[in-house]
Amino acid sequence: MDLIPLPHRTERAEGFFELGDGFGIEAGPGTEGTARWLRATLGAATGFALPPKKGDEYDVLHLSVRPGLDAEEYRLVVAPHGVHVQGGSPAGVFWGAQTMLQLLGPDAFRRAPLPGRTWRLPLTEIRDAPRFRWRGVMLDVARHFMPKDGVLRYLDLLAAHKLNVFHFHLTDDQGWRVEIRKYPRLTEVGSWRARTKFGHRASPLWEEKPHGGHYTQDDIREIVAYAAERHITVVPEIDVPGHSQAAIAAYPELGNTDVVDTTALSVWDTWGINPNVLAPTDNTLRFYEGVFEEVLELFPSEFIHVGGDECPKDQWRQSPAAQERIRELGLKDEDELQAWFIGHFDSWLTARGRRLIGWDEILEGGLAKGAAVSSWRGYAGGVAAARAGHDVVMCPEQQVYLDHRQDAGADEPVPIGFVRTLEDVYRFEPVPAELTPDEARHVLGTQANLWTEVMEDRARVDYQAFPRLAAFAEVAWSGLPAPAERDFAGFERRLAAHYGRLDALGVAYRPPTGPRPWQRRPGVPGRPIDGPPPNR
Repeated sequence: MDLIPLPHRTERAEGFFELGDGFGIEAGPGTEGTARWLRATLGAATGFALPPKKGDEYDVLHLSVRPGLDAEEYRLVVAPHGVHVQGGSPAGVFWGAQTMLQLLGPDAFRRAPLPGRTWRLPLTEIRDAPRFRWRGVMLDVARHFMPKDGVLRYLDLLAAHKLNVFHFHLTDDQGWRVEIRKYPRLTEVGSWRARTKFGHRASPLWEEKPHGGHYTQDDIREIVAYAAERHITVVPEIDVPGHSQAAIAAYPELGNTDVVDTTALSVWDTWGINPNVLAPTDNTLRFYEGVFEEVLELFPSEFIHVGGDECPKDQWRQSPAAQERIRELGLKDEDELQAWFIGHFDSWLTARGRRLIGWDEILEGGLAKGAAVSSWRGYAGGVAAARAGHDVVMCPEQQVYLDHRQDAGADEPVPIGFVRTLEDVYRFEPVPAELTPDEARHVLGTQANLWTEVMEDRARVDYQAFPRLAAFAEVAWSGLPAPAERDFAGFERRLAAHYGRLDALGVAYRPPTGPRPWQRRPGVPGRPIDGPPPNR
C-alpha cells in the first residue's frame, strides 16, 4: 500500500473488497460533503452512481463522525462486506476518504472510467492523524496570474496530499489580483503590467506583452467555498507596507509623494525588492482599512496575512511627513514606524475577531501582541517569536521555498537559489531543536512556498512543486523520525506508485531522471546559489 503521506498505523489482512455497480454510500450526520465529493470524483473515475444506502446492506461505504477521535483523525476499515470511514470531525472523514481513493489505485484519480477496469480495496485497517494543524502551501498569483480554474485545480492537489491551508498571495508590486469594489482602480490599473521580465531580474530578456488578470469577488467566494468543501482554509495575503507598487500605481496618494513622483509609477515589470513603499499616513491607514473590510467579507479565515516583508526604509528616511510621524508617535526609528503600521492592523483585525500573521520582518521594532509569524528567513525568526509567546508557521526559504532549483544540472529551468532536492525536503524538520516543549507548542505547523517570478504558467508551477510537495506533505502530516533517521528509500518506493496518481491528475511534475525537453528553458538566466543552504 503505497500511501502518501504515510499513515500512523496500518494493519493488512489477506484478501480484497471488490466494488461493483451496486456500491453505495451511507453518509452519517456531518459527512454529507465527503459523500458529495466522492460521488463527483470517484463516481467520475468508476462510472458508479454511488447511491445512498442503509447500513444493514452489503457493498456500502459507511461515513461517520465519531466522538473520541481528534478532529482530523480518521479510522479506515476495509472489511469483506463493506468499508467504514470514521473521523473525529467532517475533516477527519474527508482525509480518510482521500486515503481510500489512493488504495483504489491511480485510475481512481481519472475523470472518466477506463474500459474493463475492476475496482478493489485491500482488506485493511488504518488509523491516522496529522502531526500539525497548519499544513500549508503559499501560491503567489501576483507575479504571474493563475486563472481561477488553475487555482481550483491546485486546491484539489492540496486536498489529495492532506494539506489544509492555502496561503493566497494576492497583491505585490507586479499585480493586484482581488477585486475591491470601493477602490476599482486597484484592478483596473493595478492588475496589469505592460511587459514582464523573463528569467531572473538580471536577465536581458523581456516578454513584450501585457500580463495580468484578477479574481472578481464572486470568483473569490467560489474559491473559498471550493476549498471549504475540501477542508482547506484560504488565508489571503494583502501586502503592506512594502511590495505595494501596484496599489500605488493605481492610487498615487498612497505613496511617499514628498519623495518621489508617484503619478509616474506603473505596475512593476521586473523582480526584486522595490523601493516604492506605502506612506505611513492616516490616509493610507483608512484606505487599507477599506480594503480589509472587503477582504474580511470574502475570507472567513482566522488569520489574515499582511506581508510586512522586504520594506526598504529609504523613502521614509527622506520623507518629511514620515519623519514627522516618527516624532509625533515618539518612535525611535523607521523600524519602529513599520512596527506601528503593522500594530495598527493587528489591533484593527483583533477588534473584528481575526488574527494578523506576517513574514518574520514584523518582529523588527517590536511585534504586535496578537500577531503570528511566518518564519521565512530561516529558523531564527520563528525561534524568537515562539520564545516570545507568539504562534509560528515554519517556512524557511532555505528548506521549503519550492521555487528554488531541484538539481544542480544545467538543464534545470531558470535555476533559482539553493539546490533543494526531493530528499532535502523530505528531511526538513519544522520544529527547531532549541525550542523547549512549551515553546514548541507555538509552532502551528509548516508551509511550502511557491513564488512565481520565473513560473510563467501552470505547468511551470507543477514542475517546481512536484514531487517535492508530496515529500513536504508527508513531513507536515506524518509523525516521522528525526531527519537523519527517515526512510527516504521507502518514501521513494511509495513515490513510484504516486507518480501514477500525479499522471492521472495531469500534473507536469519533474521526473526523477530530470526535466523533459519541454520543461527546460535554455538560455533564460536564473540566479543559482552554490553550496548547502545555511541551516539557521
